[in-house]
Amino acid sequence: MGVKIDEELTKAYKLLEEGNVAQAQELLAGAFGYDFDDPEITFAHWCCSYWGDFTRALPRMEAYEQGDGLIARWKSFKQDYEKKDFQQKTIWALQKGIFSLALEAYQSVKEEGNASQRADLFRKEGLCYKKLGKYESALNLLTEAYRISPQSAAILAEMADCFALCGEDKNAKVLFREAFFIDAERIEIDYLDSELICCLIRRVMEKGYTGPALLDWIPVYGVLYGVFNVKRELRVQEAGKLRQDIFARENELKDPSNKAELLVPKLINMYFWLIDHYARSNEGNEKIKECLLQIRVHDENIYRLYTK
Repeated sequence: MGVKIDEELTKAYKLLEEGNVAQAQELLAGAFGYDFDDPEITFAHWCCSYWGDFTRALPRMEAYEQGDGLIARWKSFKQDYEKKDFQQKTIWALQKGIFSLALEAYQSVKEEGNASQRADLFRKEGLCYKKLGKYESALNLLTEAYRISPQSAAILAEMADCFALCGEDKNAKVLFREAFFIDAERIEIDYLDSELICCLIRRVMEKGYTGPALLDWIPVYGVLYGVFNVKRELRVQEAGKLRQDIFARENELKDPSNKAELLVPKLINMYFWLIDHYARSNEGNEKIKECLLQIRVHDENIYRLYTK
């Protein structure tokens, strides 16, 4: 029976890679007759059940709705399958199929709308190519998206992920650090794949952080764990704006109605950037000491880890 099961799974995976979820589900339902308890068949059938109704409904949706729906459902699917004893082989086959469908949908969208909308479309197409393992194509689209919208944390994070997946860690570290500095809460970490960032995310999650707080603490621990250790110099105007932003955040923190659990990591990351600026620009140890004092006020443990 083992050979027969392998044959049926091979056929099912081929169908999943092609995005034919309903056909794969029918085939796997028949394969239960060979071994009802086979974990690979059971998991593959569960995946098909998860996606079957949704993929059947795709023809009734507009192209952009199809792409966005597929990507959004992948996020919830990932969160669900990771709670199971999942089979990576099944996930790879399904990932190829789902993101091929999403890419096809996005490519059929006319390039209309404002610059921000075009950048978002390029980002999503780039994400699809990345998930399909076509990193050069992904980077080409993401670079175009970045040209249109250079302050998009989501675009920079996807570019960084592609560089990391290509083994270009230096570029990846610079861009990840930049993305999480611009706006950590705009980064969709469920779509990031490189071990460089995923390992960091897991370590921060182990500390009990979830939701927006998790996103805001990632750059802090990225510095402490040596992941965000490739840096760039701030321009004069950027340094001035950073000081203004820190002043504003400190005032926000004084209001008990604001969320300290989100403001504190943001502030600490800002102080890390300002310290790097002072160290590079030779503006004196006194200013660095002032920053360190503020970090200590906000979190003694982070201060000790940073200064040890």
